Amino acid sequence: MRRDSGWKLIGLAIVISVLLAACIPASPMQTASVPTLENIPAPELPQTDQGKDAPSSDLLVSLYEQINPGVVAILIYSGGEPVGQGSGFVIDRQGHILTNYHVVENVFNFEVVFSDGYRAVGELVGTDPDSDIAVLKAAVPEVELAPLALGSSSEVKVGQSVVAIGNPYGLSGTMTVGIVSARGRLLDTMRTATTGGNFSAADLIQTDAAINPGNSGGPLLNLQGEVIGINRAIRTNGDTDSGIFNSGLGFVVPVDIVKRVVPYLIRDGHYDYPYLGITSSEEFTLPQLQALGLPPDMHGVYVITVPKGTPAEKAGLLGGTETTSFSNLLAGGDLITTVNGHAILNYSDFLSYLVSNTSPGDVIDLVVLRGGKELQLKATLVARPQ
Repeated sequence: MRRDSGWKLIGLAIVISVLLAACIPASPMQTASVPTLENIPAPELPQTDQGKDAPSSDLLVSLYEQINPGVVAILIYSGGEPVGQGSGFVIDRQGHILTNYHVVENVFNFEVVFSDGYRAVGELVGTDPDSDIAVLKAAVPEVELAPLALGSSSEVKVGQSVVAIGNPYGLSGTMTVGIVSARGRLLDTMRTATTGGNFSAADLIQTDAAINPGNSGGPLLNLQGEVIGINRAIRTNGDTDSGIFNSGLGFVVPVDIVKRVVPYLIRDGHYDYPYLGITSSEEFTLPQLQALGLPPDMHGVYVITVPKGTPAEKAGLLGGTETTSFSNLLAGGDLITTVNGHAILNYSDFLSYLVSNTSPGDVIDLVVLRGGKELQLKATLVARPQ
């Protein structure tokens, strides 16, 4: 009996790997008019004297009653038969529905099931494999549309209470409660980089709210009833031949990325990310830092390699060239410490900044440490290679 442990996408339970030495994704081409999403107000919910992060039963009941009508189940069809399922939620009064890209990948026939049982055909509007986001549209009566309010993931705090609603194992309208366990997590995107490995999705929210196969694409909410992210994947340890189970490690696409990407998916069907072109890693062990000649409290992004022809190479960034005791880890590369005046904590922080603040064609200012000396470089971002 084979045993395995790893990351699992939770719509169709597709396995993904975690290769952190990835190229850099980021955001869309600048245009004369930047599209925005409809501003949906948050629902009015009862609050307790304990504050916004202490969920009372009255609050949870009210939250569910107001939010669940905006959450849908998504059935995936092949040859006239349902072959998979996921979750989604309504975001506007035009019938647009958010879900995960991996729920709808390579599929063209969708059925959307609303909380009251109303069923409709879903039309695929746009996809973004880098952030694992997809937009469907359902032509339904206006009474079926209960769009959810989008909050701010930048204001999310570790330890705050959160709620997930979705369609785990086909059990529609399932609500679970947990906390934000961490922020700033990295996962591979659904797209392979031309230089090898995968692009990285940054700044994901980690939660212990129970999410399982079928929860993919459903909302993670704060106690004000605002969406703070889209449930994407779980970490599982166990026998994948007999099934996947929740281990209390769920990963969520932050809503700030959603708000930036989705208007372009609705308007253009896709979203272009800026590209610098380095490989790096989120974490280095103490022996690795010593081998690289870096301090144990290192802040910044160590540049492992710089592929030829990339904006990074043209800007003069250097990867490692000196062998170490670790295979595939060369010393002597640049350490990026600042981008556009923003101090960089780590690789995830760097990716998150680029995604949220830059576009192809932008010129970014980098401060790097090279051989103990501080240098200032400029790099012109391009659209991510297809």
